[in-house]
Amino acid sequence: MEFIYVLLALALAVGAYFLFFRKREEPALPPGDASTPAKAKSERAPAPAPKSASESKAEPARVEEGSAIRTPVPVPRPSRPPPPSRRDAGVAKPAEPAATAPAAPTPAAKARDISGLRRGLAKSRDTGGFFGRLRAIFAGKKELSPDLVGQIEEVLLTSDVGVETTSALLEHVKATLAKGELSDPELVWAELRAECLRMLESSASGALSLSAKPTVVLMVGVNGAGKTTTIGKLATKLSASGKKCVLAAGDTFRAAAVQQLVVWGERVGCEVVRGKDGADPGSVVFDAIKRAQEVGADVVLADTAGRLHTKSNLMSEMKKIAKTAEKALSGAPHEILLVVDSTNGQNAFAQAKEFKEALPLTGIVLTKLDGTAKGGVVPGVANGLRAPVRYVGLGERPDDLHEFSSEDFVEALLGREQEGAVAQATNRSEAN
Repeated sequence: MEFIYVLLALALAVGAYFLFFRKREEPALPPGDASTPAKAKSERAPAPAPKSASESKAEPARVEEGSAIRTPVPVPRPSRPPPPSRRDAGVAKPAEPAATAPAAPTPAAKARDISGLRRGLAKSRDTGGFFGRLRAIFAGKKELSPDLVGQIEEVLLTSDVGVETTSALLEHVKATLAKGELSDPELVWAELRAECLRMLESSASGALSLSAKPTVVLMVGVNGAGKTTTIGKLATKLSASGKKCVLAAGDTFRAAAVQQLVVWGERVGCEVVRGKDGADPGSVVFDAIKRAQEVGADVVLADTAGRLHTKSNLMSEMKKIAKTAEKALSGAPHEILLVVDSTNGQNAFAQAKEFKEALPLTGIVLTKLDGTAKGGVVPGVANGLRAPVRYVGLGERPDDLHEFSSEDFVEALLGREQEGAVAQATNRSEAN
């Protein structure tokens, strides 16, 4: 009996022993068993938060250490912000007009440019100028009588429009009057503006075309027309646009012209190639072209001595300069610009015709237009010579040299102040 009690006691002791150690070992067993749920959690975690490959690899490492089990599932929750960002992106679309808004100031800039041209043409727009006298003819008239055509002709001829251009304008007006289509003075005024614009558009081409490197530009004209000053202004504009210029002081017969060009070169930062007093101007232009090729310049602006259009021997020397430029660079000079003093009036036509016969002119620069009340010289020269007007000078400052725009010029010369104000107000409203 005692033996049975001993066996029961041993059995109880062994049972208690196994039960006790089994509870102590259970915490150690889960790492092997918990690897499966941990992996499940790690597989769920990367799906909502696909941040990077390095982070997705790091999480299984923490699982093996047992610490990843404590990392709550909210870790991937930050991946939910993308939906708000998409909504924000959709809402941000109305901000796109702000990106297109900068295009609106373009008309305003054009209006400012026209106002600048108007200021430069103030004498022509005054009561005694081209515009003022024409305006006086139409003021207060309800019908246009045939005798007013004679008054229009007088104003055009005395405003340096020229005989040929005046005849063309009047023939156009008479033809429309004969049809009875333009009995209203306002319509005649508008028709004159439209015809002037047509004449200028057929010959105007705007700024220089830099077709070669370097592009050689030869400035010609009579003494005092403003060639040297025009070169300085052009160099300023071209340099400001990132073009490298070399200036050729080809007016070797006038020491002051060389010094003036040197001053412009120092002011703008352009190299000036010069020769001795009385040197051959062709050789100076030749050296300037070669120097421009060496330094990689974009433009060569070549000055020349003033030539009287009535002296055939002097004009022939101008041809020699052009031939020398051709020897230095094939195709040079690429541009031959005739600089005309607008205050010379009808004499400007005679100058321009002689120069055009001697040289293949590619454009005209009309200077000192702010100093004359006869703004009609612009359509007169452009239509009479069939040569493009490239620039007009309206002052002494570099920014007073304007690239010629036929539309802007006609609006500045023949446009009403009220029309300009309405146009500017329209531009402002469109910008807003």
